[in-house]
Amino acid sequence: MTATIETRQALTPPDSAERKMFVDGAWVDALSGETMETINPATGERLAVVPRGRREDIDLAVAAARRAFEGPWSRFKPADRQRLLLRIADLFEEHWDELSLSDTLDMGKPLTRARADKGRVAGMLRYYAGMATNLDGRTVDNSQPGEMFSYTRREPVGVVGAIIPWNAPIAASIWKIGPALATGCTIVLKPSEEAPLSPLLIAELMNRAGVPAGVVNVVTGSGTEAGAALAEHLDVDKIAFTGSTLTGQSILRASANNIKRVSLELGGKSPLIVCADADLDTAVPTVALAAFANSGQICIAGSRLLVDRSIHDEFVERLAAYASALKVGPGVDPDTEIGPLVSKRQLDKVVGFLDAGVEEGATVRAGGARIERGELAAGNFVAPTVFGDASDSMSIVREEIFGPVISALPFDSLDEAVKRANATPYGLAGGVFTRDVGTAHQLAARIRAGSVWVNTYHALDPAVPFGGFKMSGFGKEGGSEHLDEYLATKTVWVKLD
Repeated sequence: MTATIETRQALTPPDSAERKMFVDGAWVDALSGETMETINPATGERLAVVPRGRREDIDLAVAAARRAFEGPWSRFKPADRQRLLLRIADLFEEHWDELSLSDTLDMGKPLTRARADKGRVAGMLRYYAGMATNLDGRTVDNSQPGEMFSYTRREPVGVVGAIIPWNAPIAASIWKIGPALATGCTIVLKPSEEAPLSPLLIAELMNRAGVPAGVVNVVTGSGTEAGAALAEHLDVDKIAFTGSTLTGQSILRASANNIKRVSLELGGKSPLIVCADADLDTAVPTVALAAFANSGQICIAGSRLLVDRSIHDEFVERLAAYASALKVGPGVDPDTEIGPLVSKRQLDKVVGFLDAGVEEGATVRAGGARIERGELAAGNFVAPTVFGDASDSMSIVREEIFGPVISALPFDSLDEAVKRANATPYGLAGGVFTRDVGTAHQLAARIRAGSVWVNTYHALDPAVPFGGFKMSGFGKEGGSEHLDEYLATKTVWVKLD
């Protein structure tokens, strides 16, 4: 009865004036005593202040993670880790309203959409729980003379440094913490300074679930200070990073210090190919969701729209009408479909792309500007934007915008569409819209991207691997391949005669 009462205690409200970070099982301030603000992107008002962790705070967290890895945590059996993950999943479900509200207030995601992620995130935790008892090595026949036995063991890689972005704090945290706990690793998580509150609530739930001290640590701070210190740290065995390609390159360089293992989920500029036979009633809203979900702040956002010339004009007209009808507003409004951008800095970046698109000759078919009317003027709101008359050379077509912007381009043949779809340094995702099953499979095979959706978009599942090609990174999240990123293979030889 006592445990049940404890799990139902409310989490720390996201607008609590001052928050602490979580290191070695305790809530602590930064050693410097410095703090930084986190801002509600819908209102421009301060939500809370969090510690500004620096290198010395990362040092303490990594040392705690190392002690836990070599100490009590190493004695947890697979079934123990499984039970712990299942307990965490139950707590997530019990407190999902609080977690989802935290994401909405801190980074702007519409609350209705944030609440809809409950099953996916709890499913991720339960998937990793199931995998915890399915990690095994193998015996290997060898050709050595005499009686020689050889086998392999898969062991936790050690201390993991995880650096996550602001666009999906809850899911991104669990994509790092889940496999670490399942495999027996320990972790130091550095959330984005733009949206650190949900990861701190997650640490609170980990503590309530009984995760031993030092196994999960959350250090808040800037990327250039705390993030860089974590990437460079000589006692970190692996870095799991989600974020921009530019930062990913910096992390790769930093990893050379101790040749640590690295997995990178980076940027994208995903193409959507709409064939002449596509079902427009399905394709139009799906394309809109591909581009505008989470205000376009998704690495897989379908921002390059390649439409067969025979249906191009009709499709763009219908897409523009759909975009114009989407309700833009604060995430806490139950009618909101498109929330604010995460920060003033991101707003300025996106508006810069909108201006560049017009200057380069594209035509605004919907949106095209910041929303500055009424109560929305105080927030970081941009109208869902559809550009027509675009060309492959334009910055809005070449560069990742991370805002609610899509550019439409006509094509005359499937070979042309594939060539232009692949003409990007990125390779994270893509979409195909057709009623012909042969065309669907052919295009899916030819698009150089880690995920290709056909007549749908954004579908994700814990059992299905996700990750990019080319400059969109390497390594997988989801599926059994994800666990491999957190495991090291050891070979054992035994002379029997």
